[in-house]
Amino acid sequence: MSSSVLVVSTDPQGSAIWWADRVGDAKLPFDFTQAHDDPDGIANLKNLGAQIHVIANQKGGVGKTTTTVNLAAVVHDTLGSAASGYKHVFVDTPGNLENEHILAACLDIATDVVIPIPPEPLAFDATARTITMAIQPRGLSFRTFINAWDPRDGRADLEETEAYVDAKGWPRARSIIRRYKIHTRASAEGVVVTQYPKNRIAMEAREDYFRLALELGYGGGR
Repeated sequence: MSSSVLVVSTDPQGSAIWWADRVGDAKLPFDFTQAHDDPDGIANLKNLGAQIHVIANQKGGVGKTTTTVNLAAVVHDTLGSAASGYKHVFVDTPGNLENEHILAACLDIATDVVIPIPPEPLAFDATARTITMAIQPRGLSFRTFINAWDPRDGRADLEETEAYVDAKGWPRARSIIRRYKIHTRASAEGVVVTQYPKNRIAMEAREDYFRLALELGYGGGR
């Protein structure tokens, strides 16, 4: 019996592939494939009968791969395995303009789009371009969320980012993914968020993704 969740890497940089290799097939909680050089494979995802969630932002370094892998992990943890095919597909996309054709292919088969945005003004323009040039013209359902906010920095940057998103009129998740060292170390250590050690910090880090997944409607009823 396979997982009810599939992760698809379409980023030529291969961050998700490297992460999946570090975890290993025996420990990876979801199914995984790569399709950055397979446009037909991307198009055929729509034939799986699953909800296809594209994680997108044409700014690199905003946390697309971490979002993709960890949302997939918590959704698998909620739904478990399935005998009747995939229920959710999470697609990691390139973070640059050079591979815009890959992003376009992913958006063509998307059910919805999830857009991480860190509380950093340098990410604003690229996020705006992604939404206004690639997502909104397709009429796709999308949601932004604040990613990698460090509470030790205070709330000024967080509130500035929230105000920017709200002024643009973009849908914004109330759930926030906080910055934890355990997230940045996870790929090197070969674990996903549901495999973190059982301590207070790890539990808080994991709960951020569970809350986001539930708010996005990925908890099983969608």
